[in-house]
Amino acid sequence: MKILLVGASGVLGTAVAAELGTRHEIIRAGRSGADIALDITDADSIRAAFAKLGTVDAVVSTAGKVKFAPLATMGAEDYGIGIADKLMGQVNLVLIGRPHLSERGSFTLTSGVLSHDPIVAGSSASMVNGAIDSFVRAAAIELAPQRINAVSPGVLTESMEGYGPFFRGHEPVPAARAALAFSKSVEGALTGQVFPVL
Repeated sequence: MKILLVGASGVLGTAVAAELGTRHEIIRAGRSGADIALDITDADSIRAAFAKLGTVDAVVSTAGKVKFAPLATMGAEDYGIGIADKLMGQVNLVLIGRPHLSERGSFTLTSGVLSHDPIVAGSSASMVNGAIDSFVRAAAIELAPQRINAVSPGVLTESMEGYGPFFRGHEPVPAARAALAFSKSVEGALTGQVFPVL
């Protein structure tokens, strides 16, 4: 398969590339240092990337950021970061990418554990992750025969140095184990699913 991997240079993206790259052609996309430039916060950037690529068999997104801060300090603009980036960035990959996806191709988005296991200072991530999971379930009804799923990993082992203080009591997940769920989504037959990796 020809797979567009968005967020390929990140911790999770690198693990997904290693997992899927042994069997498929991976086109790495990101804001810099990638095979193709793509900024998920910019719809024109997404359109330009797909115009260059032509048809792909799968689109995998491991990209997206949110703000972690106490609820009392958060304003609408702070929530807007995650909405514009991780949520609408991934939704736009689907909306813009659909015509460029092969007839039975698939989208795999990334949400996260906070959709159902919230933490202090994580209300934006919980909101965005929950929205991604709901979008995937609903979009699957209308995308067929194309497929769409989400992978919802716990905090990654490799990210604990930076995120560990937010995730006290959470058991971290190695990125390589999380990457297996992307193979399940891309190479399997399920659609409208959220694959937890805990």
